[in-house]
Amino acid sequence: MQENTTFPDFNFAEGELLLINKPYQWTSFDVVGKIRNSLKPAKLKVGHAGTLDPLATGLLIICTGKLTKQIDTFQAEEKEYTGTLVLGATTPSYDMETEVNASFDISGITKEQILAATAQFKGDISQYPPAHSAVKVNGERLYVKARLGEEVELKKRFVTVSEFEITKISLPEVDFRIVCSKGTYIRSLVSDFGKALNNGAYLSKLTRTRSGNFLLSNAFELPEFIAYLREKREQAKVNTETNEKA
Repeated sequence: MQENTTFPDFNFAEGELLLINKPYQWTSFDVVGKIRNSLKPAKLKVGHAGTLDPLATGLLIICTGKLTKQIDTFQAEEKEYTGTLVLGATTPSYDMETEVNASFDISGITKEQILAATAQFKGDISQYPPAHSAVKVNGERLYVKARLGEEVELKKRFVTVSEFEITKISLPEVDFRIVCSKGTYIRSLVSDFGKALNNGAYLSKLTRTRSGNFLLSNAFELPEFIAYLREKREQAKVNTETNEKA
């Protein structure tokens, strides 16, 4: 993330592409709403290019003004993530949003087995979205149906994983890095990874580090950016009042 942050002169109406480090437990829509509200009284279009789950952190691309027309282009780009999975247990949401619903013995799992299991998840693969996800079925988000206990028929999707690297093994935790196409559910991949080891796994940590050529290391921290927007708004208000008195 950017250090010693200095903000350029933005032209939000004409269109800006903003790199934001999404905070933990914020939805992507929360971030969009916070920025949009901080730009008031200007009525500007603000949108994001690629949802991050509430429990994930990292790079969120925000577009404003005329640049919102290019959101689909930015969203289609390759993504990179780092994260941690926990072997020996599963959760209904495939992450820490829900409680553990099954436990497994991991005493027989070796480092070699873990490293070898990544091979089947590289290249073009198929996966089902988690029941607790933002995918819409008949106009309603899956996570809404899941929280109500409703059964839904999940549709398989095809994605591409160009890199899947195990970076650290400290059982039951396994750290990884993944480079993948748009629409890849890392939670689903982690769940399938556990099954490939005849075991269980869920996602405990996830950070998006790259989207296309845009890097998390160049992103603004949201609190600092919001404080900047509020400061600019107050300054504009003072300038207006001064000009009116002159």
